[in-house]
Amino acid sequence: MSRPNLVVIGSLNMDIIVKSPAFPHVGETLLGENVQFLPGGKGANQAVAAARLGAGSTMIGAVGDDIFGQELLSSLQRNGVTRNAVKQVPHAATGIAPSCCRAGTTALSSFREPTGN
Repeated sequence: MSRPNLVVIGSLNMDIIVKSPAFPHVGETLLGENVQFLPGGKGANQAVAAARLGAGSTMIGAVGDDIFGQELLSSLQRNGVTRNAVKQVPHAATGIAPSCCRAGTTALSSFREPTGN
């Protein structure tokens, strides 16, 4: 059987996950217990999953020309995803998805710079 080839058009974001003892209320500041920066985005996650399952996987999307964009491109490469169709937009920030989690629950928001993402 031949290897399937997939093209994914979608988002690439840096997930910023802060673990805290509780969710903050409006206007409240809480100290986080730890923070993780993980490559993500629904499109990037699908492209990586396909590559890990043995498919040829190509990602189409956009990132900014910042450190998060560089890390997302590196993550795609490390995971065997073809990334030559991911545009790195000058003077733009890469999308982020900050989330706060506590004991198995998560609150998520996302920010996207107008990068075509």
